[in-house]
Amino acid sequence: MNRVSEAQLLLIDDDTELCTMLGEYLAPEGFTVTVLHDGESGARTALSGAFDVVVLDVMMPRLNGIDALRRIRAGSSVPVLMLTAKGDDVDRIVGLELGADDYLPKPFNPRELVARLRAILRRSITAPIDALVAAGPLVIRPAVRTAEWRGQVLDLTSTEFNLLEVLARHAGQVVSKVDLTEKALGRKLTRFDRSIDMHMSKLRNKLGMLDDGRSPIQTVRGVGYQLIA
Repeated sequence: MNRVSEAQLLLIDDDTELCTMLGEYLAPEGFTVTVLHDGESGARTALSGAFDVVVLDVMMPRLNGIDALRRIRAGSSVPVLMLTAKGDDVDRIVGLELGADDYLPKPFNPRELVARLRAILRRSITAPIDALVAAGPLVIRPAVRTAEWRGQVLDLTSTEFNLLEVLARHAGQVVSKVDLTEKALGRKLTRFDRSIDMHMSKLRNKLGMLDDGRSPIQTVRGVGYQLIA
């Protein structure tokens, strides 16, 4: 994919009326939409490598969205935006823990969905900004969107890579949640939004500990996060 306007989107939702509406709305916005109505076939199709982004509903027959996401993440880092029930924090938190890039509660404004999708895609487009960004044992290659920790390639989602890149470019400095949300997720931080915290928890688990037993990603309470590697 060279431009966001040419995105191949896989929509997995059993609400046929909603899918029809979104397909008609997204097409003029530059998205080619493929629709599936159950999690099992959706997860299988998402692993084909043919899509730039997946929109995945939580409540579906045969295989729910959480289990579908688990299957997708077992074999692909394709960006996934979850559709959750309004006020259902459990599904949102579990989805983020399993590697969802973002979430949107139903009902939602289609314009908000487009904005979220474009933000995800802008950050996942290959763009040779720098040859590499190094911070201690962390080496990031933005041009090919890979990150290595102590010589080992990290298995990161698109959003995890974005966050780690922002932290690496400001290594030793505190980066606020506001800045992290805008630079890595491409949207404004909203009240009670804990997406950044969930993604950081996943990143910490993947990086492990420094020799002194500390996490390389430190929380600065009430402000944000700092990479100390």
